[in-house]
Amino acid sequence: MSDIRIDTQFDSGNIEVLSTSGAKAKLAVRKDHMSEFAQWFHFRVAGAAGRELELKITGLNDSAYPGGWPDYDACVSEDRDYWGRASSSFDKDEDNGTLTIRYAPASDIVWFAYFAPYSMERHHDLIAEAAASEGVEYKHLGTTLDGQPIDCLTMGEGDFQVWLYARQHPGETQAEWWMEGALEVLTDPSDSVGRELRQRCRIHVVPNANPDGSRRGHLRTNAVGVNLNREWANPTPEKSPEVLAIRNAMDKTGVDFAIDVHGDEAIPVAFLAGYEGIPSWTEAQGERFYLYERILDRRTPDFQTEQGYTKAAAGQANLTMSTNQVAERFGATAMTLEMPYKDNPAKPEPEQGWSPERCKMLARDCLAALLEWLDAKDK
Repeated sequence: MSDIRIDTQFDSGNIEVLSTSGAKAKLAVRKDHMSEFAQWFHFRVAGAAGRELELKITGLNDSAYPGGWPDYDACVSEDRDYWGRASSSFDKDEDNGTLTIRYAPASDIVWFAYFAPYSMERHHDLIAEAAASEGVEYKHLGTTLDGQPIDCLTMGEGDFQVWLYARQHPGETQAEWWMEGALEVLTDPSDSVGRELRQRCRIHVVPNANPDGSRRGHLRTNAVGVNLNREWANPTPEKSPEVLAIRNAMDKTGVDFAIDVHGDEAIPVAFLAGYEGIPSWTEAQGERFYLYERILDRRTPDFQTEQGYTKAAAGQANLTMSTNQVAERFGATAMTLEMPYKDNPAKPEPEQGWSPERCKMLARDCLAALLEWLDAKDK
């Protein structure tokens, strides 16, 4: 039988085809442009109907996060709408670390990805629909190095300044699925949580802070290989216009509360990271973050506080990272939300694992927690 065909020439496509033989292929992940980061993959396989695919992605011991591969199942879709999981296994001793994906598609074309992709076309649909909603103002914050717009949506009548921004790391597509869920809440006039937040807050939403990396199929960087979440202390037009545009807009409005939305490759649960270690840290500012964390933990089983990042020591926070910079610069309650690529072993969902649907539901819980937090923080 003929060899399968593998393609990547589409929005966020990324894989190198080393060889094909029948329904088998040997592959490698392409590095981000001008960078050593490599982890994101997204490719299409044609000619596979009636055959079980065996796809081997090699060289993963040298990927950005080798700890992301054990106990990970690749995402798969035959209609690019519903994304399930394909049985996968990782062998660190095979070809410098190999993820073997096995899947028997019902149709002749099937897509695989590190997580369910969020295309720039879907991004533009999201922006258009939200911008057409009553009470929503569209703002063009700036332009990327590839010439794409940095989109922002602003809404609400209150004085409490809320910033929600996502996808500084473009391969963390969970973040924009979260944004889609958040905007559904905030733009639906029948949603009581969204309606109340818009009465009490001024909300600024940047659904995709790195359009260039998203379109190019990068894991972590922009068009010139820069990790945007290490640019917040001194962003420049030449290296990080995305961060410069967002931070300049924040300087105009001020920031009271902020969530920077991400995905974590290795930790199989959702968690928050705060701003311990900033120079101006106070117990009162820190308690505002911990209060929000406790509320969210109580509201949803898809969030937890047992696993997460190590807290920075006093005075040792990295101010090039957005959460630390925003907390220090504005005295804000700021945080980084991390969502998994893997399934939560304590609460598994074998068909989809962590999924776009769960990202969107977590966004609803985050906004409901914000509303509760606003009532509780000053008591």
